[in-house]
This record gives sequence, structure tokens and C-alpha cells, in this order.
Amino acid sequence: MNNRVQAILDLLDEHYTREYKCYLNYETPWQLLMAVIMSAQCTDARVNIVTATLFKKYDTLEKLAAADLAQLEEEIHSTGFYHTKAKNMISCAKTLVEKYGGEVPKDMDALLSLAGVGRKTANVIRGNIYHEPSIVVDTHVKRISRKLGLTEEEDPEKIEYELMKVLPKDHWILYNIQIITLGRTICTARKPACGECFLRELCPSSVR
Repeated sequence: MNNRVQAILDLLDEHYTREYKCYLNYETPWQLLMAVIMSAQCTDARVNIVTATLFKKYDTLEKLAAADLAQLEEEIHSTGFYHTKAKNMISCAKTLVEKYGGEVPKDMDALLSLAGVGRKTANVIRGNIYHEPSIVVDTHVKRISRKLGLTEEEDPEKIEYELMKVLPKDHWILYNIQIITLGRTICTARKPACGECFLRELCPSSVR
């Protein structure tokens, strides 16, 4: 790891601490999995509004697995892409009940075999539930990692592997949390506030 990367991580730790936090509300691993599936192309805040009611109605995985598709579509409508999400959630819940005894698997390949689960979702589960070092490449991580010059890749999976080489393992999950916070507050997609950014001196894309 070079000095510039270390300096970036030190500043991220200083401003955002090393506290692990998840922006989605959940009580069980399967609830987090369903919340992440719903979060595609949707804000965490909106998902939290939906799950506040949803997880009271479907308070077990078995109930969600037996849910009426049209009814579930209506209940998650506000998260967008609700036809696909509802179908995947029911299918995923059925597989978890029938194949995994109601437990969310830890293994990457097993997670990727579930309906609606890609590498990003699998890594969220592995990081937050099983504390397996993982890098979640969402839109913030992709955009800001490119701005910082940590990757030139466009493909999320390639970015994931590149960041795994650049960043120390103990920062993989932290980096996700910290960069998402930075992307939501300072380095926003529409209007990055470079003048306010504590990384401006280390960022090749900074507008001075």
C-alpha cells in the first residue's frame, strides 16, 4: 500500500471513525438480505420506510416465502422495479427455507445462487452479518474510487478486485461505509463540494 492510499484511509478514519454501521434497518440476516434486494435503484431511507411495515406483516421467512406476489408487489411498490423485486424476494425466501433451513448462507457461491442476489448484495451480507472482509461496489464506491485514482475500471466486479489489491483487508468494509457517507454528503454525484472535502489535497479529480 502506498503512502497516498494510507493518507486517504487515515483521513477517512479521522472524519468518519472506524465504527461499522449499516444504513438499512434490520433485526435478522434474512431481513437485511431482503432490504438489500429492495435497495437496488432505491434509497436506503425509502427501503426503511417500507420495511418498517413489511417486516411486521412478514415476521418470519416462511410467511414471506408464502406471500401473494401481487400483494407483495403492492407493498414494495414505492421502492421501484417492484415486479422483479417481489418475484425475487419470494423465490429467495423459498430457497432459504427449503434448502438452507431458514439460514442465510455465508458462502459467496451459495449467496449468488439466490434469486435477486449479485456480488454487491452478497458482499453486504458477508460484511455485515458474517464480518467477512468484503468490498461492496455501489455507485458511490465506484464513482469516488475512480475520482481518487484507486481504479480506472468501469465494471463493478473488476473494481472490487482492484480495490482488494490496493486496500488493506481491515479497511475493506470500513472503506465502503466511509465512502458511501462521503458520497452522500460532500462528494455528491451532481455537485461535488471539492472545496469542503478533506481529501481534496489527495484527490486527482479535485476542483481547486
